[in-house]
Amino acid sequence: MKLGKLLEKLDFEVLKGSLDTEITELVYDSRKATEGCVFLCISGTRNDAHDYIPSAIEKGAAAVIVEKKVEVQGNAAVIYVESARKALAYMSAAYFDYPAEKMTTIGITGTKGKTTTSYMVKKILEDSGRKVGLIGTNGAWIAGKHYPTKNTTPESYELEAYFAEMVEAGCEYMVMEVSSQGIKMNRVAGFFFDYALFTNISPDHIGPDEHADFEEYLDYKRQILQMSKVGYVNRDDEHYHEMIKGHTCRLYSYGESEDADIRMEEIDYLKAHGFLGLSFAIEGKAIGKIHVRVNMPGYFNAMNAVAAVSVCSAIGVTEEVVNQALAEVRVRGRMEIVYTSDDKTVIVDYAHNAVSMESLLKTLRSYNPRRLVVIFGCGGNRSRLRRFEMGEIGGKMADFSIITADNSRFEKVEDIIEDILTGMRKTDGIYKVIPDRREAIGYSITHAEEGDMICIIGKGHEDYQEIEGVRYPFDDCEVAKEFL
Repeated sequence: MKLGKLLEKLDFEVLKGSLDTEITELVYDSRKATEGCVFLCISGTRNDAHDYIPSAIEKGAAAVIVEKKVEVQGNAAVIYVESARKALAYMSAAYFDYPAEKMTTIGITGTKGKTTTSYMVKKILEDSGRKVGLIGTNGAWIAGKHYPTKNTTPESYELEAYFAEMVEAGCEYMVMEVSSQGIKMNRVAGFFFDYALFTNISPDHIGPDEHADFEEYLDYKRQILQMSKVGYVNRDDEHYHEMIKGHTCRLYSYGESEDADIRMEEIDYLKAHGFLGLSFAIEGKAIGKIHVRVNMPGYFNAMNAVAAVSVCSAIGVTEEVVNQALAEVRVRGRMEIVYTSDDKTVIVDYAHNAVSMESLLKTLRSYNPRRLVVIFGCGGNRSRLRRFEMGEIGGKMADFSIITADNSRFEKVEDIIEDILTGMRKTDGIYKVIPDRREAIGYSITHAEEGDMICIIGKGHEDYQEIEGVRYPFDDCEVAKEFL
C-alpha cells in the first residue's frame, strides 16, 4: 500500500520523501521493524520513540511518522503529525481497508457494567441469528475463537486487525467495550459507532498514569456520545446531565425514572433451584412493553439488561429472543453463579474496590441469605486506601468475612491483609484470616451453613495469581467447583 493511502484521512506534513513510497506493514515498536515498514514514533512515559528511529531505519523502515521535526538520516520518507497515536488509529483503519465500516458497530462505556452489557448484547443478537464479534475486558471473541487482550480497549492496530478478522469470518455486528483510557490514548480515534451505550459513572481510574481527576475521567467517557449515531444513557445516574453534555448523537435515556425514554418497571427478585436473578418489564415508545427474566442477580444487572434490550430492540430483535438470551447469558467472573440450591449459593465476581464491593453485597442482601459470606483480598502495589475501605465494607455488610490473598505482586500478603484489617477493625464484623486463597475458598464451602450465600470477589475472570512478577494458574470458579 502506498504511504499516501495510509495517510488519506489525516492532517500531516511531508518533511522528506514521497507519498508514493510503498509500505509493507505498520510498526510502532522499533524492535519489530522490517523491510518496507512504516515506523510510528509513539512515545511512552519512560521512553522517547524518536530515539529509536536509527534502529528502525537500519532494519529497513521505508517511512517514519514523527511528532517532532527531527533530522532523519537515510532515504526513508518522514511525515510529521500532531499525534503518532492518533495517526496509528487512522492509518491502521486504512491499512485493513476500514473493516468496521462493513459491520454495525456498538460501543459500550461506563464505570461498571460494560462487560456484562456487552455479553448480553452479543447473546441477544446471536440468538436472533446474527453473527457477532466482541472485544473487551475478557478478551476478543471472533467466530468462536478467544483471544486474550492486555487492555479493555486494545491498541488501535490490534483493534483494526480484530475487526478485519471479524469481517473475514462473516460478522455482521461488532460489540466493544470502550474504556476512558482507550479514548484518551487515541485507540479509537476516527472511529464512529452506529450505537453507543453509557451505563453509569462514578469516580474510578484516577491517579498516576490514569486520569488527573473525576472531571477528566468524565470528559473522556462522554466523548463516546460524540462518536456515535445513536446513544443510550442511564437516566437514573446522578451524573446524567453531565454525561450527556456536548453529545452530538440522537439520544435516548433508559432507567426507572419517569423521565426515561425506555422505562424499567415491576421489578421482582427471584431465587429458585438453578436460578438467581430478576424479572421486570421494559416499556418505551419504540419497544412497546415486554417482560424479561434475567438469570443474573442484582438491580444493576437489570439496568444492564435494559441497556442491552434498548439497542437490540432498535436493531429489530423480538421479545421471545430477548428472554431466551437473558435467561441463558453468562459472563465470566461477573456475578457468575457457580452453584445455587436451597442449601447454599456460590458466586464469583470481579468486585475489587469499595464501590463495587458495597454494590455487590447490597444486591445479594436482596435475596435474604441466612448468612452472607465474602472471601476477598486486595492487589499489591495498588492504593492502600482501597484496602482500608474494602475491609470496612466487609465488616459492615457481610455476616462473615474471610480475608485472603489476591494478586500480591511485589508486596507481602501479610502486609496487605494487615491494611484490610485496619478497616475491618473499625466495625463489629466477624472475620477469619486465611492467607492461602485456595484454602480460604475451601473453608467457606466446607464450613457453609444451610442457606449461606458465598461470594468470592476480587479476581473474577482472571485465571492466575500474580506473585513476585510471576503469574501462577488460579481460577476462583474452578477452585470452588473442586470443593463443591
